[in-house]
Amino acid sequence: MSMAGIFKAYDIRGRYPDELGEEMAEKIGSAFVRLLGAKRIVVGRDMRLSSGTIAGAFARGVTRAGADVADIGEVSTPLLNYAIYRGEFDGGAMVTASHLPGDMNGLKLAGRDAVPLSGDRGLPLLESMIGGEAVSAGAGAHYHVDMLDDYVGTVAGFARAPGSLTIAVDAGSGMAGPEIPRLFERVPAWRLVPMYLEPDGRFPHHHANPLDPATTRELQDRVVAEGADFGAAFDGDADRCGFIDERGERVREDLVTGLIAEYLLEENPGATIMYDLRSSRAVVEAIERAGGRGVRSRVGHAFIKARMREEDAIFAGELSGHYYYRDMGFTDNGLLTLVMVANIVAARDQPLSELIRPLDRYPTTGEINLRVDDPERVFTVLAARYHDAEPDYLDGLTVNYPAWWFNIRRSHTEPLVRLNIEADTESLMEEKRQEVLGIIREAEEVVVAGTGGR
Repeated sequence: MSMAGIFKAYDIRGRYPDELGEEMAEKIGSAFVRLLGAKRIVVGRDMRLSSGTIAGAFARGVTRAGADVADIGEVSTPLLNYAIYRGEFDGGAMVTASHLPGDMNGLKLAGRDAVPLSGDRGLPLLESMIGGEAVSAGAGAHYHVDMLDDYVGTVAGFARAPGSLTIAVDAGSGMAGPEIPRLFERVPAWRLVPMYLEPDGRFPHHHANPLDPATTRELQDRVVAEGADFGAAFDGDADRCGFIDERGERVREDLVTGLIAEYLLEENPGATIMYDLRSSRAVVEAIERAGGRGVRSRVGHAFIKARMREEDAIFAGELSGHYYYRDMGFTDNGLLTLVMVANIVAARDQPLSELIRPLDRYPTTGEINLRVDDPERVFTVLAARYHDAEPDYLDGLTVNYPAWWFNIRRSHTEPLVRLNIEADTESLMEEKRQEVLGIIREAEEVVVAGTGGR
């Protein structure tokens, strides 16, 4: 079985079973133990039809290499991360392909304290170790642990202002489903309008990707019909969350970063907040206005988690709908983000649309996905064209002017480049959108592939 292409920037992903099957999963499990020098590993999985098989094979590789496996069953990625640091395991593995189609699967791997392996930290070395074998003194144990109630109780403990709210939640047939009712049981002032809470790896209703507007239309209608205060939509492994305001309108993910940052800075004055470099200028302006220190970051959970630890940031947010919390071990957590937004709406006694409005200051293109044959040529041509603005290469190419800016970067999960443009006015944004796309077309033949992603 070939490993070609399954080791990504953030995780391991491939089509089941030809790219990522039992044999490969078992080899990865064995190599993972040897890489970490681990004695105790925790393994969780999502509801995909192949996840149980892959998790079992991975566990066999772990025990064959001499380490014990704690199997926590079907869980969300945030619960798996919680289990790693709360249970003081040497590492953990989550079998999931997040929002990708059902024929795909993957592994998100982390070491002690839920610090993720990535293309910068550990995954290349792990890939090089596949196939090598360590002689074990004896097979490790494989046992089962249930941490769902402990985890949900911890998240519910962050409910600070449990005013009366009605919240519609679409779990997308994913792993937020088992957690949502337990959360609402612990905060009885919140009324739940449930949608697709039963985990189902066939995704019978819609694919679990809240970035895709097509997946939230039913939730948007339900929010209005029920008179809900807001709606929340989760991806398959529940580490991402998107929001719908009381009018049934989608809320931009980067503006949620600004909203939560303002709220957290009320109790943590002067704290550091991180935001990915695609976020609106309104986000850092909100952080600084609230007395915080804003720090830009590369895109991607592995990079953000590492940088958060370096900066001791209390919170971070991404345009992709990942929101990270120091109080949850510097990990991303969709369920806690729902709690945070509920806290804010209840405490301020204003509709979510009104709370977001001051942040929604700058027109933006949203994320434009482009297929190009030669990304480096495109970056070079753009840098030369806008040479009067000092180029920023933190992640791809960012060009900043006083009244507008853009970032273009390679996707870490798809063969695309992603372009974001923001300006002070709608007319300037549209002018610059046409200008930048025109330069790209001159440099390279492109195909617009859609919007959203990482």
